Amino acid sequence: MGSGDMVRSLRQRSGLSQVELAGRGIAASVLSAYEHGRRQPGADVFLALIRAAGYQPTFIRRFDDRVQGRRLADVLDLAEALPFRPRPMPRARLTA
Repeated sequence: MGSGDMVRSLRQRSGLSQVELAGRGIAASVLSAYEHGRRQPGADVFLALIRAAGYQPTFIRRFDDRVQGRRLADVLDLAEALPFRPRPMPRARLTA
């Protein structure tokens, strides 16, 4: 589903016409361009459209901080367990 389809679906599910949604803060011509795929709304505009359609967006945390913390600790433990062999530094050549 493209962004135009999402904008149209959002508007239709809210029961608003293009003119009604446009009356809530976006030009009707711009809204039409979004719905027909001639323009792409940025994230901020898309959130504004969601709110104008009467929805309150919520964000879901995808990662559990505790799980991610354990994974990071495991990676750091593994890095500590690896042998460390520093490379010799090349000697500077002096030219006369």
